Amino acid sequence: MLLKIRESAVRGARFLIEEAHDADVGQNSVQQYSLEKNEHFILAANGNTVELVLDKELDREKQKEINLLLTALDGGSPQRSGTVVIHVTVLDANDNAPVFSQAVYKASLPENSPIGTLVITVSATDADEGVNGDVTYDFGHVTDEVMKIFSIDSKKGEIRVMDNVDYEVTTSYEIRIKAKDGLGLSSYAKVIISITDVNDNAPVVSLKSLTNPIPEDTPAGTEVGIINVQDRDSENNRQVRCSIQENVPFKLVPSIKNYYSLVTTGQLDRELVSDYNITITATDEGSPPLSSSKTIQLSVADINDNPPVFEEQSYSAYVSENNKPGSSLCTVSARDPDWRKNGTVIYSLLPGEVNGASVSSYLSVNGDTGVIHAVRSFDYEQFRSFKVQVMARDNGSPPLSSNVTVSVFISDMNDNSPQILYPAPEGSSFMTELVPKAAHGGSLVSKVIAVDADSGQNAWLSYHIVKATDPGLFSIDLHSGEIRTQRDISESDSMKQNLIVAVKDNGQPSLSATCSMFLLISDNLAEVPELKDISYDEKNSKLTSYLIIALVSVSTFFLTFIIIILGVRFCWRRKPRLLFDGAVAIPGAYLPPNYSDVDGTGTLRSTYNYDAYLTTGSRTSDFKFISSYNDNTLPADQTLKKMNNSFEFGS
Repeated sequence: MLLKIRESAVRGARFLIEEAHDADVGQNSVQQYSLEKNEHFILAANGNTVELVLDKELDREKQKEINLLLTALDGGSPQRSGTVVIHVTVLDANDNAPVFSQAVYKASLPENSPIGTLVITVSATDADEGVNGDVTYDFGHVTDEVMKIFSIDSKKGEIRVMDNVDYEVTTSYEIRIKAKDGLGLSSYAKVIISITDVNDNAPVVSLKSLTNPIPEDTPAGTEVGIINVQDRDSENNRQVRCSIQENVPFKLVPSIKNYYSLVTTGQLDRELVSDYNITITATDEGSPPLSSSKTIQLSVADINDNPPVFEEQSYSAYVSENNKPGSSLCTVSARDPDWRKNGTVIYSLLPGEVNGASVSSYLSVNGDTGVIHAVRSFDYEQFRSFKVQVMARDNGSPPLSSNVTVSVFISDMNDNSPQILYPAPEGSSFMTELVPKAAHGGSLVSKVIAVDADSGQNAWLSYHIVKATDPGLFSIDLHSGEIRTQRDISESDSMKQNLIVAVKDNGQPSLSATCSMFLLISDNLAEVPELKDISYDEKNSKLTSYLIIALVSVSTFFLTFIIIILGVRFCWRRKPRLLFDGAVAIPGAYLPPNYSDVDGTGTLRSTYNYDAYLTTGSRTSDFKFISSYNDNTLPADQTLKKMNNSFEFGS
């Protein structure tokens, strides 16, 4: 017998079953029924009606089918029975909600997991069957953020990643999951997703404070900045080491947690390095490690710690004499590596004297450019060089300075004509030389002496005979000015010879001077007819007579002395010798004090000796004869023959 009963049937529910049939009648027919003892049903028989009464609710999820053994008994003797099996099928009712396998699910998810990564799978079962046991999954009441990041498969219960997961934003998620059957019964479970940190954040270096610029005299160990380092990762991933490049005079000193002090390690010098680009590198201890850098620009402020330095240790300026006042001589230049006013250089002359006068009366210097100008015109003949001190001072506070020596050299210009010392210039006196008639060719007759106040080639003198009474009789040495006979003097030569000598220097352009030289070819002044007719003023006649007597006396004494000397030397050598080895020299009266020893510039060498005898009228005319000759003069015996008449007097 098949019987279907819904499990939702309540207790006491009656289910009519078919009665038993017995062919006997009466007492031998069916008299009673009995039901095999069971948990859920009892038997209720009333007459011919037989019912199963539900004594305990059915639960299909525990027992889907129940077999009951029903026995029918008659009243005969012997008693007979019949049995039937009642197969009760328990029909399902939606009386069970889905049940999760775990009340709380836990999962670990690395941050930055790719989209689609399976996080966890939830599972719920429903004891019901069919539609009643068909379970679907969904999120419970969750935030929009969770809905954005995660998704759940409604059939499989798989939770997957839909968006980027960032540990630094949220370290864990708690999600409520709902499982629902086909007719609306549901249940809930909790899913806790822990986000594990991945070293995906580099350290961040930030500057909290900085002293900028810093003076270059800042002592070592001074704190100039504070650095903070942060890493959003966790554990080892957030452990950070900081470093700084090695080529800067700075270091990092750890301070409180995640803070570092930027400290100087040595002396700063703005003139060497004026700006520093300090790169601070922070590296975490993740795997692989990440790092970041920050560059700090730090300027060094200038202090006035450098004096101006001249480009040269000393300067030399060259200027030609007769320069124009205000002309520039040279430029001094000093550099100061300091900045702005500390490096602005001002030039000035240090006080001093040049030839007893203030240096400012000779030179001036431009304070800004260092150009040195001449204040006056210089004269090489007064002084040839002098030195001054130039100071370069900066505008710092306090100012620093340095000095340099400037040597000024004055170069000579050919601005002085030759000055003839002998014979005396025209107009001052009338000079006449006596030339013995017996003079041979090459004999020294006289000498023109001249000097030039210039120097160098400007003072190189040359002598030229520009006009002569007899051009072939006398010649003059180009460099020494010595006048010599070119040939022997003959009787036909004019007794009175006039030479005009020009003295030229070697300057550009050349300057020159001329003089007249008067020569008398005679052994005795009395032979000169022009001299016999000379008349004197009455006031000078007595004086002239006295002078003549004095000269005759002196000449006689001189000749006697010469004869004695010659006799003695003749006895010693017994051969003719020259009277003197030296030649004629100009009297000192003709030489100005500034030209006492200027050998090589045209003056007469000291080997020549001249004797001058002047009369009372010497201011208008002088006579001079050669008292001795060098190797080219007359022999001694010829000289003695003429000695009696060889004297000098003035008319």
